[in-house]
Amino acid sequence: MRLSVSFENTAGTEPDRSGPVQVGWFLSEMKGGVIYDPPERVRGAERNKTHAKSASRCPAVINLESRHFMIRCPFDLNLQFVRDEKGQPQLRNLNGQMSSIRSNKLRDKVHLTAEHEWRHAGVPTVQVQTPYVFVSDEPVYMAQVPPFMHYLREPWPGTLFGGRFPINVWPRPLMWAFEWHDTSKPLVIRRGDPWFYATFETLPADRGIVVEEAERTPELLDYMELISGAVNFVNQTFSLFEAAEARRPETLVKSVRRRGGAG
Repeated sequence: MRLSVSFENTAGTEPDRSGPVQVGWFLSEMKGGVIYDPPERVRGAERNKTHAKSASRCPAVINLESRHFMIRCPFDLNLQFVRDEKGQPQLRNLNGQMSSIRSNKLRDKVHLTAEHEWRHAGVPTVQVQTPYVFVSDEPVYMAQVPPFMHYLREPWPGTLFGGRFPINVWPRPLMWAFEWHDTSKPLVIRRGDPWFYATFETLPADRGIVVEEAERTPELLDYMELISGAVNFVNQTFSLFEAAEARRPETLVKSVRRRGGAG
């Protein structure tokens, strides 16, 4: 079965396109994994549905929400951008000794990229490594986008640096990347706050999405090892999609049934 990295290149295949598309999620690293909540479908169920013309009943609104899954921030972030006496950019943890996360662990997770790699001059890029991985056995593109349907009590002083790629051939741990446009303001995100959305594109476009925890099978972990770190060796990893697809097992997604899982 050819999965294809492109919706346009699926001619000649006859996959079952009835019913919802199954998307699996798992953590690439299990150590401390309990702090990472399962993805949650963005829902308007708690909003007003008592009136027939309520936006909560609008099919377009419901369809949009149903394709977005929210990931919550796993720990407290209260960061300040500073420069040292030599002018080198640095991050300062404003929570200091009252921080809920140890300083060495914060340094392991949160990184300020080298200044020559910033997309815009004077706009720092902060990256937080996450263990979230999404995978599918059908052609599915996932986009990482800001949590725009949730009200943020403390607006971020910048923008999320998102991305879009096919999770059927390139499942990889997501990176939360942030471009800090107003460095005079701190970056404050509390544990449990909306952190980002994962939104999914399917074929056909009107198919539903089911997101369930996937089992970390040997086949899945071996395939992850095959593609991991490729970005360190080539500039355009999209050029490797077809090579990765040719070596991909036919089935990678095996659901783990747990109470409270996303769906």
